[in-house]
Amino acid sequence: MKQVVMLAGGKGTRLRERLNGLPKPLIDLCGKPLLERQIELVKRHGFTHVLLLVNYESQKIIDFCNSHDNWGIRIDCIDDGVPLGTAGATLAIFDRLEDEFLVVYSDTMLEVDLVRFQAFHHSHPDAAATLFLHPNDHPYDSDLVDMDDEGRINAFHSYPHKEGSFYPNLVNAALYIIRRTAMEPWRNSPGLLDFGKDIFPAMLERGCLLFGYNSPEYIKDCGTPKRLDKVCADFSSGRVANASLDVKQFGVFLDRDGTINREVNHLSQHKQFELIPRVSEAIKRLNGSTYRTIVITNQPVVARGNCSQPELKIIHNKMETLLGQRGAYLDRIYYCPHHPDKGFQGEVTELKINAHRRS
Repeated sequence: MKQVVMLAGGKGTRLRERLNGLPKPLIDLCGKPLLERQIELVKRHGFTHVLLLVNYESQKIIDFCNSHDNWGIRIDCIDDGVPLGTAGATLAIFDRLEDEFLVVYSDTMLEVDLVRFQAFHHSHPDAAATLFLHPNDHPYDSDLVDMDDEGRINAFHSYPHKEGSFYPNLVNAALYIIRRTAMEPWRNSPGLLDFGKDIFPAMLERGCLLFGYNSPEYIKDCGTPKRLDKVCADFSSGRVANASLDVKQFGVFLDRDGTINREVNHLSQHKQFELIPRVSEAIKRLNGSTYRTIVITNQPVVARGNCSQPELKIIHNKMETLLGQRGAYLDRIYYCPHHPDKGFQGEVTELKINAHRRS
């Protein structure tokens, strides 16, 4: 059995004008309630048991599920009585959780290959949890995640962000696979608890391994009228379906220096990084198209010893932060740190090779 915890207890206060008295999970999305689209998705990917955590107008949700014969899978609607937060509501049903479960939020539209997501999680058997991550066009008011090149999460940056800091545009998209044993320490914790702000950072502090799954697949919050309209437009235009990894993806590959930022000879410090005027507008237009936007850049300053790998990361974090402030984002950043010529003072010997990926 594959289990899903669906968090469907919110009032949907910001969507009140669109709900007409319905609970938030039943918001209409292009002719079908969002909850139904979510259940159809998890069923399509082999999930057979849904724990549907309800609260506000819970009977309407229960009646809706019953009217559809629970879509032929097992759906248990559980009214938690009072708001407990995303993690608190899940901990309240700890005894009903399987060894591993998927968490879905009721206000997100998603078209994600959950089998692939689960396979990534299983490739890291020591992971306490795996979080679905992606860049978005408003990282400045999103909860962001920092991870290493192997996908291990090493920090969370909750909104509001510290002024003057530069973070990668990796947003916690509120889709998780969690191992039940990893939540045991908080089983009897009182009060409101949130996964992103409370439980996951606490897991890191305890030394738990958390992994990030960075994917371009479609997942968007529908929690406000503006965001709902955007999702509906994406659905109607085919953008949601075309984001599937089963569909061939097209990309625009951009150089960095002199294309995105002002040319600086051997740029090696983040304070030297400055966006070229109107670059963010151009990238934003690409984001609105069917093309993925990818930066590829040679950075021999690393091999020469002029710039450390951590400093290069800050430079790229600054690039993503500045673009994000203007509503633009990059789907990926790839760089080559190698350089073929030797003899520089302070050079990094192991990087002084003629790498095949260097262009």
